[in-house]
Amino acid sequence: MKALRAFAIVAASLLLATGAAAQVSLSPPSGPNPFPKPLEPEKPKPRPPAPAKAPATEAKDKAKKPGDKPDAKAAPEGGAATAEDPNVDLVYGAYQRGFYKTAFELAQKRAADNDAKAMTMLGELYANALGVKRDYKKAAEWYSRAADLGDREAMFALAMARMGGRGGPPNREEAAKWLAQAAKLGEPKAAYNLALLYLDGQTFPQDVKRAAELLRMAADAGNPEAQYALATFYKEGTGVTKSIEQSVRLLQAAALAGNVPAQVEYAIALYNGTGTPKNEPAAVALLRKAARANNPIAQNRLAHVLVSGQGAPRDINEAMKWHLVAKTAGKGDLQLDQTLAQMSAEDRAKAEEAARTWIGGGK
Repeated sequence: MKALRAFAIVAASLLLATGAAAQVSLSPPSGPNPFPKPLEPEKPKPRPPAPAKAPATEAKDKAKKPGDKPDAKAAPEGGAATAEDPNVDLVYGAYQRGFYKTAFELAQKRAADNDAKAMTMLGELYANALGVKRDYKKAAEWYSRAADLGDREAMFALAMARMGGRGGPPNREEAAKWLAQAAKLGEPKAAYNLALLYLDGQTFPQDVKRAAELLRMAADAGNPEAQYALATFYKEGTGVTKSIEQSVRLLQAAALAGNVPAQVEYAIALYNGTGTPKNEPAAVALLRKAARANNPIAQNRLAHVLVSGQGAPRDINEAMKWHLVAKTAGKGDLQLDQTLAQMSAEDRAKAEEAARTWIGGGK
C-alpha cells in the first residue's frame, strides 16, 4: 500500500541532457510530484481605486440643472446595474467591484429570506475580512447554512474550513463529506481535493482509480491543477491506462492555463518530441516563461539549452545566470558547474552579477 502511495505522487525519471551527442534531449523532473497540495477557495482580488474625475468632467457635472434627468447608464453604488433589472445580482455586482460593505448589507437582507448564495457571500466576506472584521466562526456558520441549502461553493468552502480547523476544530471526516457532496454537484476544486484524499489513504482507503475519476471530472471542467495531476497519472499508468499522448495533451491544457510545473513538462515533451511533434522554439519559449516564474527545473533545463545552442542561440553567460539562480534554489548541476569553471573570470563575474540581480528582484 505504501508503494502504491509513493507511486501515485511521484513523477518519473531524471535529468541530464545527453551532452556529447549531437541530438540534445531534456529529461523530465524527478522527485516528489508538486501537484498533491490542496486547493483553497480563491481569495477575492480587491478592486483597484477608481481614477479621479478630470476637472472638466467635474465642472460639467456641477453645471447640470437640478431638474436634469440622471444618466440612464449610471450604476448605483456597488457597481451593479439598477435594481429594475431582474437579471442582475446586486450582491455579487458590489462584491466584484470591491464595494464590500454594500455587498455585506445586501447579502444580509437576502440571507434573511433564506437565499443560499447570499449566505455563501457572507461566509466569504467574514473569512476574508472584506467589509467586516474577520471571523472564521461566523464564516463557517454561514457556509454551513448555505451548504445545507445545496450551494456547492459553500460546501467546498466549508470543507476546506473544516480541513484547516478554521472556525472550529479540524474535522477531516466532515470535510470529506462536504467535498464529496460538492464534487457530486460538479465543483472542480472539490473533486481535485477529494482525489487527494483517495490518494492519501488516511480518510478513505487508498483508491487510485477513484482518484483518477475525480481528477478527470475536475480536468474536464478546466481545472489546471487537475489536468497536470491527471497527466502524471497517464504518464505512469496510475489508475488509468498508460498513454504518453494523452498525458501530453493534458500537460498542454494545464500549461496554457498557467500551471508552471505543467509548462516545464510540456516544454520538455515539445523539445524532445515525446508524445507530440517536436518543436524546439516553442519549447524554449515555454522554458523561458517558467524560468521567469522562478521554477528551478525550468531554469536548469533552459541553461542546458543555452549551452548547447540547440533550439535557441548559444549564450553561455545567460545560461550560467540561470544555472546559478537554479543552484541557489537547490537545483545544482555538476555538468553546468564544469561549464562555469571554464569561463573567463570576467564572464563568470558577469554571470554571477546577473544571477544576483535576478534573485534580488531585478531582471
